[in-house]
Amino acid sequence: MRVKKPTLIITFATTTQAMAVEKFCGDNQLPGRIIPVPREITAGCGLSWKAAPEDKEQLATALEGSGLGYEEMYIIEI
Repeated sequence: MRVKKPTLIITFATTTQAMAVEKFCGDNQLPGRIIPVPREITAGCGLSWKAAPEDKEQLATALEGSGLGYEEMYIIEI
């Protein structure tokens, strides 16, 4: 059986936002990857960014500094 662990999920209102964040994070060696939005969360475009909870501050600072938008940040067990 797979053990659930806390995970940071960042959701987006549009697919364009999600793709822009994926490119920005890849270009800047920021942690995480694009995944479908987990069932526990409802979000606009159906895509989300998954990373470790300890990366939340780093990602929030980088995204806000870049001007890229996101909908919400969650820490859930998946």
